[in-house]
Amino acid sequence: MSDREYLNSGTLFHNAVKKNPKAPDYQGDVLLDLGKLGIGNGKAKLRLAGWKKISAKGTTFLSLSVSEYKEREEGGYQRAQSKQNSFDGDEPF
Repeated sequence: MSDREYLNSGTLFHNAVKKNPKAPDYQGDVLLDLGKLGIGNGKAKLRLAGWKKISAKGTTFLSLSVSEYKEREEGGYQRAQSKQNSFDGDEPF
């Protein structure tokens, strides 16, 4: 694995083992350069979660959620402890 940071980009990996039906189909993280985005200084790492969905017209798309990043534990990600915008494994939409 590379130690290189790719700012303003991220990854989503297929969640092959979903512990409940509302768990995300994809999960990963994104690393933001806050200065380039004009919202401060430094970097912010955030957790991404995605659900594969089909629109009423039959178009396949990903519905995304962004939350506080927590180090990955064996078998998945730790849940964020924040009361605001915390991800509890349920679909947010």
